[in-house]
Amino acid sequence: MKLALKITPGARRNECLGWEEHPQAGTVLKLKIASPPVDGKANRAIIAYLAELLGLGKSEITLLHGTSGRIKLVEVPDSAQQKLAQLPHPQP
Repeated sequence: MKLALKITPGARRNECLGWEEHPQAGTVLKLKIASPPVDGKANRAIIAYLAELLGLGKSEITLLHGTSGRIKLVEVPDSAQQKLAQLPHPQP
């Protein structure tokens, strides 16, 4: 399944902020990542943190689009759907 992410790099710590509606990307999962956006470090940290968050191996997550942007599209196994549903949703 494909999953859209909105990333804030250079944070104090890795953190999942939950779901948000984005005007261009639709529903995105907001993540703060401690790594800086230099030489792909943040992208590798995103994959590692998302794998940890969803109980997956890093090799099970593929970055499809957005290597240099804040909005990224990743592919995760369908088995992650239950864990994703448990993440916080924004309040109306």
